Amino acid sequence: MEKKFLLFALLLPLSFYSAVAQTISGQLPALANETIRLEGFEGFDTYPIATTQIDEKGNFSLNYSVKEGVAYLISADQKPYFLILSGEDVVIQGDALSSPESIKVLKGQENQWLDQYASEHPRREQALSAWIYLEKIYQLDSLFAVQEIPQKAIVEEKTRIRREDSLFLAQLPKDAYVSWFLPTRKLISSVSVVAQYRTGEIQATIAAFRQLDYSNPRFYRSGLLKDALESHFWLIENSGVSLELVYKSMKVSIDSLMNQLSGHELLMNEITNFLFNLLETHSLFEASEYLALKALSQNSCTLNDDLARQLETYRAMKKGKIAPDFVFVGDVFAPAYEGDKIPEKLSDISDSYVLVAFGASWCPACKSELNEMAQYYRKWKTEGLEVVFVSLDENRSDFESFASDFGFISVCDYQKWNSPVVQSYYVFGTPTLFLLDQNRKILLRPISVKQMDAWVDWFLIQGNPMKD
Repeated sequence: MEKKFLLFALLLPLSFYSAVAQTISGQLPALANETIRLEGFEGFDTYPIATTQIDEKGNFSLNYSVKEGVAYLISADQKPYFLILSGEDVVIQGDALSSPESIKVLKGQENQWLDQYASEHPRREQALSAWIYLEKIYQLDSLFAVQEIPQKAIVEEKTRIRREDSLFLAQLPKDAYVSWFLPTRKLISSVSVVAQYRTGEIQATIAAFRQLDYSNPRFYRSGLLKDALESHFWLIENSGVSLELVYKSMKVSIDSLMNQLSGHELLMNEITNFLFNLLETHSLFEASEYLALKALSQNSCTLNDDLARQLETYRAMKKGKIAPDFVFVGDVFAPAYEGDKIPEKLSDISDSYVLVAFGASWCPACKSELNEMAQYYRKWKTEGLEVVFVSLDENRSDFESFASDFGFISVCDYQKWNSPVVQSYYVFGTPTLFLLDQNRKILLRPISVKQMDAWVDWFLIQGNPMKD
C-alpha cells in the first residue's frame, strides 16, 4: 500500500493529556500561499478541525485540540496527507501533500514510527509474496522439488521477514494509539494479497477480522471503519468457496459483529446501515436479510426509524410471506386491457403470477428498468404473468408521461412515500420488485428486469418442475 495511505492520524483520548492545543507545523514550499485544512474522522464521515494559510516561503502552523481519532492535512488539490495527532507537537517538511514520499517527519514520535512502518512494511510484504511464490515452485515442480537446501532457506527467510515485522509492532508502547492502529491497518491492507497469492491464509484472516472490536472508540475515529467492513466481507465473498458456504461464513461474521455492538446504539445504527447497503449492493441478499432480522431482533439498542423501516422489509416481505392486497386508487393506466374491465385491486388479477414493481419518473434507474419491462411485457403476459406498476410520482403529468404507454397496469395515488401501498410493502428505495403467485405468496424479490426475464424463461417457458 502506498505510503500516503498508511500515514494516518492519531488523536489520543482528551483525558490522556491537557486541553492545551497542540501544533502541527512545517514547510511545504510547493504550496506557498495556499490554504490547507486539517480534518478528522467520525465513523464513516469526516469533520473539520482547523484551517490555516501557508506563507510565501511555505511555512505553516496549525493548532488542534480534539478527541481520539484520525486526521489528515489536505490542500486545494484534494490529495490528503495523513498524520498522527497524539497530543504531541508534529513538524513535517517536504514539497507538497500530494507527494508523501518527499515529506519527512522531523518531530512527533508516533508519526516517525508510522512513517518508518509505512516505508518498510510494503517492502517486506512484496518480498514475502515473492518467497511464497518461489516456495510453491520448489515444492510442486519436479525440477526443483529435490533441492532441499533452497527450500529450507526459503522457509527461514519467510520466518525472518515475519519475525522482523512482528518485532517492530511489539516494541511499540502498548498505550500508544499506533500500537492498535498499525496491526489493524496491516490486516485490512493484506486482504487483496491474501485472496490472490496466499489463499492458505484466508480463513485465518477472516477470523482476525472477527476479532476486531468495532465498539472500540479508537476504531470510530480511525478512518478504518469503512475499509474494515468492506475488506472483511469482500474476502469472504472471494474466498473461493461455494455461495452456500459464503453465506454461512457471513452469518458467523454478522453474529460476531452484532454481539460486539450490543449496547452501543450509535455504532449499531451506523454500522448496520452501512453493512446492509454494502451487502445489498453486492447482491448478497441472503446475508442482508440475515443482518436485517438479526438487528431487528436485538433488544439492547433502538434502531432509528429510517433504518428500522429499511430492515423491516426483510421480516414482513421475505420470500414465502403473503403480500398485502391493495386497491388501485388514484389514476390507473392499463392499455393492454382496452375494451376489457380493468381489475380494481391486486387480488382481482386472474393471472398465475403478478410482478409488483415500485418506481417513479424521478428515479433514474426506474426509467431504464420500466422501459425494459415494457418490452418484455407481451412475452410475460403470454406466459401468465401480469405486471402492476405502483408509481411514487407526485403529480399526474409526470405519471402520465412516464407510464401511460407501458401496457401493463400502472397506478399512482400521488402520495409518494406516504402511499398506503408503499408503506404496507415496506418500500424504502426504487425500483423495488416483488414476484407473487395467485395467492400473493412472495416467490422472489428480483434485483433487475433481466433476472425477472430469466425466471420467466426458466420456470415458465421451459416448464421447470421446481417452479412451485
